[in-house]
Order: sequence, then C-alpha cells, then structure tokens
Amino acid sequence: MDESELTVRRIREGTVIDHIDEGRGLQVLAALSINGSDGGVVTIALNVPSAKHNKKDIIKVENILLRDDDTNKLAVIAPRATVNIIRDYKLVEKHRVSLPNSIGRIFMCTNPDCVTNSGEPIESMMDVVDKTGRVLKCRYCGRILDITKLRYM
Repeated sequence: MDESELTVRRIREGTVIDHIDEGRGLQVLAALSINGSDGGVVTIALNVPSAKHNKKDIIKVENILLRDDDTNKLAVIAPRATVNIIRDYKLVEKHRVSLPNSIGRIFMCTNPDCVTNSGEPIESMMDVVDKTGRVLKCRYCGRILDITKLRYM
C-alpha cells in the first residue's frame, strides 16, 4: 500500500453513504443530525478522488441504519448518493437515493411570512415540483425553495 493513502477501518454494522456530491458531506451530516454524540464512530472523507465524478464525499456511520425520511433528505442534498447497509461487516443492501413526491418535517420554508414560521405547531411540507432539477415548493405558501439555502428543522 502507498504510504500516502489513508486506510479507514471497516464497520461491523451501520451505513455507508457513498457518491455524495463533492463538498456536501458536512451538509449531509447536519441534515441527518449525525454528530457522533451517541458514541458510534463516524468517518467522513471529503473531496475523495472518484472515477465517475472527479471528486466525491463518503460517510461511514456505525450502528445507525438510515430510514426513508433520511434518504429523502439525502436525495435533495446529494442526488447521486448511494446508501449501503452493512451487517456483520458485509454489504447486505445497496440502493440509490431518489426523491419522493413530497417531503415533510425536514426543511423550513424560507418565506418568513409562511404559516410554518409563525410559531404555530404546523410542520412544513414541501412538494417536489421537478425531481431532476430538485425544485421544491412549500405546500402552504407556494414559495419555490432554493435548495442551496435550505434550513433544516
């Protein structure tokens, strides 16, 4: 092995998120509320060389298996990402993320006058207007959301 390469240990059980768009790994961690506070090992590699897309980010999280809501968040932030579920050091499931028709309770509407920002107990709901372009629209006020400026709940 070349001494300039970094070796990252395998995980016994958990999730590997691969093919994250370059520079979006930290945003993915924030969106998924993964910070290592549960004591599990979290490994993140940013700007790793990639044969397909020049560079990519990779995240390994021990003892956490992503749910559908989590993969919905991922689909907005990193549409080329793949989710790999690991059990007993073996890959048992692998799938690409894909946007659902609507996403709830993940992102806050950027319209300060939206009812979801009024302090009322109303959860945000975003309709996916364009899956390819990742265009989201607030179901309550109709604002089209800029995915680069989304705030998480």
